[in-house]
Amino acid sequence: MTAINASLYAAIGLVTFFGIFAPPPIGVVRFWPVVVIPSVFAVLFGPWVGGTGAAIGIFLSDMVTHGNALLSLTVGVPSNFLGFFLVGYIARKKITLRMLASVFIIGFLTVIVGVYSILALPETFQFTGLSSTDSILLFLAAVVGSFALIIIAASLWPEWKSYGAASTIGLAVGSAIIGLGLVPWFSKPLFFSLLWFIWTFTTEIPFLLLLGPPILKACYRAFPFLKQQVGR
Repeated sequence: MTAINASLYAAIGLVTFFGIFAPPPIGVVRFWPVVVIPSVFAVLFGPWVGGTGAAIGIFLSDMVTHGNALLSLTVGVPSNFLGFFLVGYIARKKITLRMLASVFIIGFLTVIVGVYSILALPETFQFTGLSSTDSILLFLAAVVGSFALIIIAASLWPEWKSYGAASTIGLAVGSAIIGLGLVPWFSKPLFFSLLWFIWTFTTEIPFLLLLGPPILKACYRAFPFLKQQVGR
């Protein structure tokens, strides 16, 4: 399952990179809807399968796209391993108020640093063709919409509460590693880590929350023995 996870993550990720669902990246941080693949494997088969498969898959993908093994091993591999390990670990736990509070603290901090980043570094958003005001509105819509999905999913489908929390916490940790890890590689001010963090987080969380549950439900129907008490 780790090998299948890694293969799908690398192969579909490369297809995405070479033209499908691929707007301009921020530096080397790609638009990455295939993030849902290791998250599903992490929930179905455990954190080690999810994390290890994601780490191998992103390394293979990086070798094709930019070929810098050291960059991949110091940024891409650890961020993917730890992020999806946490998804698999937390999704199998019973949701707690402390865990739920962590999710919304992450959301609040993301909004703060995101708006500040747009105001302080408007030139970095020129590729969108939007003004600073429009960039802020778009960013807020993405973040608020993402966390609204968590609330809606927790209300309508309580069995996915832990999955929503796991996805948010795991992705936040992975995004933070990417943001901090890229700063020394590209000789950028530490402040740029916030920009990379919000880009990674806000472009990937909707796919985790929207695609994860229906894919998992389909897997559980096909293979009932895989069903875990996720989110109860």
